[in-house]
Amino acid sequence: MKLLNIYPRSLSFLSRKYTGLAILFLVIAGISACKKSYLDVVPDNVATIDNAFANRNEAEKYLFTLYSYLPQEGHPDLNPAFSSGDEAWSYWPMNAEDYAYVDPYNIARGNQNRANPYMNYWDGYAGKSLWQGIRACNIFLENLDNVTDLQPYLKVRWIAEAKFLKAYFHWYLFRMYGPIPIVDKNLPITASPEALKVYRQPVDTVVNYIARLIDDAAAGDANTGLPATITSSSTELGRITKVAALAIKARVLVTAASPLFNGNTDFAGLKSNDGKVLFNPQYDATKWTRAADACKVAIDAATAAGLKLYYFNPGIVVVNDATKIEMNIRNAVCEKWNSELIWGLTTGANPTAALQQMACPQLDPNNINLNVRGKLAPPMKMAELFYTKNGVPIEEDKTWDYANRFKLRTVTAQDADMQNGYQTVGLHFEREPRFYADMAFDGSTWFMKNGTFNIQSESGEYTGKKQSRLYSITGYFTKKIVNWNLVYTSSNLTLESYPWPAMRLSDLYLLYAESLNESGNSAAALPYLNQIRARAGLQSVESSWSNFSNNPTKYTTISGLRDIIRQERGIEMAFEGSRFWDLRRWKTAPQVLSAPIYGWDILQSTPEDYNRKVLLYNPQFVAPRDYFWPIKEYNLQVNPNLVQNSGW
Repeated sequence: MKLLNIYPRSLSFLSRKYTGLAILFLVIAGISACKKSYLDVVPDNVATIDNAFANRNEAEKYLFTLYSYLPQEGHPDLNPAFSSGDEAWSYWPMNAEDYAYVDPYNIARGNQNRANPYMNYWDGYAGKSLWQGIRACNIFLENLDNVTDLQPYLKVRWIAEAKFLKAYFHWYLFRMYGPIPIVDKNLPITASPEALKVYRQPVDTVVNYIARLIDDAAAGDANTGLPATITSSSTELGRITKVAALAIKARVLVTAASPLFNGNTDFAGLKSNDGKVLFNPQYDATKWTRAADACKVAIDAATAAGLKLYYFNPGIVVVNDATKIEMNIRNAVCEKWNSELIWGLTTGANPTAALQQMACPQLDPNNINLNVRGKLAPPMKMAELFYTKNGVPIEEDKTWDYANRFKLRTVTAQDADMQNGYQTVGLHFEREPRFYADMAFDGSTWFMKNGTFNIQSESGEYTGKKQSRLYSITGYFTKKIVNWNLVYTSSNLTLESYPWPAMRLSDLYLLYAESLNESGNSAAALPYLNQIRARAGLQSVESSWSNFSNNPTKYTTISGLRDIIRQERGIEMAFEGSRFWDLRRWKTAPQVLSAPIYGWDILQSTPEDYNRKVLLYNPQFVAPRDYFWPIKEYNLQVNPNLVQNSGW
């Protein structure tokens, strides 16, 4: 996509003093004196409003600019859900070569602050100002009628895309900050100073606004507005479809129905400065019904569009059944534009290149490449999250030796995905396929298109710690997000950057199952869970719990199935930026995110010494403060109608 520059350099002085909504409204006020619109205040060679909508080609460039405001969610330093929580850990301090932005790592270590917040998407982070993105959407919607050579069907589609993106930018801010101002229309240049001082709106108002915008964007039949699927793969991949819009709406409504936003009394004292209560403290069961209905509409649309759970086709590569199942899981994320992908984000030239470099360790002892860093390290709690081979939690499986999970065992030829004769702990034996597909550890194997590699991480070994950087601090590696086409030599690295899966079908199935269960229709949730489990080589929930769990009837109650769905979601969506937000919306973050970070003793060179549990960090999630980002203090001074989030 060719992008239109809408950041006038003549206004660059504002970035040093004013930020976020403050910039937005001060720019409006400043422009009102000279009666020019926002984009008219530009240096040479930057488009004005008149130029931007002079014809179809220029307007299309502006449309593509709207997409450029989407955060680069496939980058470990730009998506807070990667490195700001407990799903991946890193050594500390880090060399400047090991990160693009250090913000998320500071958040994970409890260093967030209100004076200069980390990952501050309210004011602009890594060149992404979401309020500016919203403003650009409004400019587009206000001026598209000026394009005289635009076919009506394209106009309807472009309007739908702009409305969806405006909704998504509001949603992104809402998820981070909670109740936010709604900017449905840009204020006129004649607006009074008081009109510029906006208020935060109540949670339900914001949610309903976002849902209504997405409804507008997704309206019409299959031939109206947003397409059901992208047909021009050479020019349009990454643009929003009707299915994607409906799926994102489903996610918004599931979040709104969840404990953080539904009947949460923790924020009863948070009121806007005009007296509005920003969090409704009353629980509303109908929110789950509304969420379930939205999920079902999205699933039906996905089915009609031909989307289905991904299954690996090895082509000319010969693999065994275990590897096929492993690649079902890995390539559901990493195979470009696969059958399960509902919306893939292409923001950035190579949207997942940095992520793969950070995740992949040194695989080949004969070729050391410093661009393969292996530092995105899952802690031990993630290893313990996955099921046993029988499809139940490790502490529930009555056939699995939970008490001796930290004792050494020797790998045999019958143990898939591990090196025969190698010694590792019982925790790594007889686990479900998703464990071996998602994570690698000392003694495991790593299947790639150009061969299968052994992971040997004890001190001095080629995947272990050999210097002050470029190693896994926990001893685990994030295999799931590394495309199997990655290949390197000592002097060259070739990787296939895939679109980041902002939404895939299994995610939507899990959201639907959760909504059904919370709506009192637990039996209807099970088929959606079981489809996901079958793809991962597991028996159904009913069979697994009945035959192997020490709590065999757990799935028959709403609370029991809730626990199962949440763990199933944690496993299926591991390392995809879901856990960070799920723990918050479920209000389990204070317990889970305050649990210690453990790894193995990576400085040791023998199995007995290496496989010792080591405390790496004691994080502390402070509730209710840490559920939301702080608004920068300066913004509250510029606009006294804004109020700070609780605890900040």
